[in-house]
Amino acid sequence: MSATDLKNQGNKHYAARNYEAAVNCYSKAIIKSPSTPTFFTNRALCYLKLKNWDQALQDCRRALDLDRSVVKGHFFMGQALVELSLYDEAVSSLKRAHDLAKEQKLNFGDDITCALRHAKKKKWNMIEDKRIQQEIELQTYINKLIREDTDRMRDEVKKTTNEEDGEEDKILSEIEEEQDQKIKEINDLFAKVDERRRGRDVPDYLCGKISFELMRDPVITPSGITYDRKDIVEHLQRVGHFDPVTRTDLTQDQLIPNLAMKEVIDNYLEENPWAEDY
Repeated sequence: MSATDLKNQGNKHYAARNYEAAVNCYSKAIIKSPSTPTFFTNRALCYLKLKNWDQALQDCRRALDLDRSVVKGHFFMGQALVELSLYDEAVSSLKRAHDLAKEQKLNFGDDITCALRHAKKKKWNMIEDKRIQQEIELQTYINKLIREDTDRMRDEVKKTTNEEDGEEDKILSEIEEEQDQKIKEINDLFAKVDERRRGRDVPDYLCGKISFELMRDPVITPSGITYDRKDIVEHLQRVGHFDPVTRTDLTQDQLIPNLAMKEVIDNYLEENPWAEDY
């Protein structure tokens, strides 16, 4: 069988969800034609289905070594990197896949954009988890310092007061009350911070459909799609005069400021200043 025949047989196995058999066919095709990137990306997709992230990543890299413009190489690599918790690299790969798909005018539907949004959320959640852990550690450390300071004050009182006249018990009791009050105030403060920050995630509808980041200057097209102005202008200048979602003709003078969305975003930022870093 030729390499093409083996690839076609692998495609049939893939369509039947027989991924291991498909991997076998693509592997034989690679032996016959080791310089064809498609064989590697096809096998990478099977490895993704089999949850073999490392092998998928390896095949994507081999495909991209042969041709850096292969969209599926970057796309599948990004998905594998997400599963390996390498979110910075995943976002970079998926952005590259998105840009190449636009440049080559390839239609992947919402697949790449959804994968990129997922990767960015995973990255954000990782940052959030780290922040929460740091706050817990800080809270624990402050409480520890308060208790150590209380112990020091307690020792000083015992050295300088007369236990028999009851003065020592009174002072020690006041010190304990002061410690409890300080710890309560600290814990209340952290609880308020945690309540304000819990579930921090910018809603999808406030994010641009090109950059996937919080929009700053939203504009609406005749098709009813809202974009961040800088992203859609760059798309029109670099890729072509069409709406990237609907593919209908579009020029820069057809962009209209979406004042309603701008007001919503401004109000959201007022209530959630952390979103500036999203």
